[in-house]
Amino acid sequence: MHPYLLAASPSVNVSLNGLKSPSSALVIVIALTLLSVAPSLLVLMTGFTRIFIVLGLTRNALGLQAIPPNQVLAGIAMFLSLFIMAPVLSQIDHGAVQPYLHGTITATQAITRAEDPLRSWMLRQTDQGDLTLFTSEAHQSTRALSLLPMTTVVPAFVLSQLQSAFVIGFIIFIPFMVIDLVVASVLMSMGMFMLPPTLVSLPFKILLFVLVSGWSLVIHSLITSFH
Repeated sequence: MHPYLLAASPSVNVSLNGLKSPSSALVIVIALTLLSVAPSLLVLMTGFTRIFIVLGLTRNALGLQAIPPNQVLAGIAMFLSLFIMAPVLSQIDHGAVQPYLHGTITATQAITRAEDPLRSWMLRQTDQGDLTLFTSEAHQSTRALSLLPMTTVVPAFVLSQLQSAFVIGFIIFIPFMVIDLVVASVLMSMGMFMLPPTLVSLPFKILLFVLVSGWSLVIHSLITSFH
């Protein structure tokens, strides 16, 4: 063969285990796909739903309709979710993402390895009754939880998140409801029927919330509510 043709021929690198690192184009396609479904993954597979609902109920309990705005609550919920999910994300990165980028495992193996820590975390946050509801409808056994498909784990997890969020919201509402009742009773005893009780109780509720560091207490309760 002519030496120029030999020099121009493409070389093929084959690793010892038969795998090779994914190309840059494939990595970009995977990254764009993940970004497109990231909002759904954030809402359905992390603690975002519970955190956002509790923060919204706290705002309603204070009697504030648009303060803080939804963008602020969503931002706080997102970063709190990432903070809570940091150990799980670290396991996924070390056990699935990095080995796949280095070509030591296939894409199928990477997905399986990524599902394991995420499934374990979600099952710890899922109520047994909610999990039994979906496994019974799908005719699946709860004896081997590690073998349950994500199509069963995700809806049970979301249902448990909604239940937990409303329980925490109920507890938050109680002290503010007491303030509203006291203010309404005082106004009625004074004969001030035309003055809305919520207008008078709002400053007292805000003052109480600030004195007890309400936002810090709510955030601390949310963080400790995850197992």
